[in-house]
Amino acid sequence: MKFLISLHINPAVLDALTDEEKAAIGAGHGRFIEALKSSGELIVTQALVDPSQAAVVRVRDGQPAVTDGPFLEAKEFLGGFYLVDCEDKERAIELAAQIPDAAIEGLGVEVRQVMFSDGHLEA
Repeated sequence: MKFLISLHINPAVLDALTDEEKAAIGAGHGRFIEALKSSGELIVTQALVDPSQAAVVRVRDGQPAVTDGPFLEAKEFLGGFYLVDCEDKERAIELAAQIPDAAIEGLGVEVRQVMFSDGHLEA
């Protein structure tokens, strides 16, 4: 089963961390990625730039209207994700609990099963 483990970031929380704490998060993600690769459960992982660098595209009357910045003004944003293929939701939750962000107050890690992938409904 495929699951998206998404990382929800609050910049104020990250800004309050020390350099050592930030380095520990990065190292923790490195170890987590290696463990997922070793277990064969990692499909892909990506980190995203700050939403201030985003563009929002809406088509109105057949014409694209592009605005700079995030889709929504919010204190939290999607910072990245892991797409994993594992046995079941319990295993996906077990994996999510290993992500360093899950242990930091004010940050969030969400687990959602993939419903549709590569043109096919997932089982």
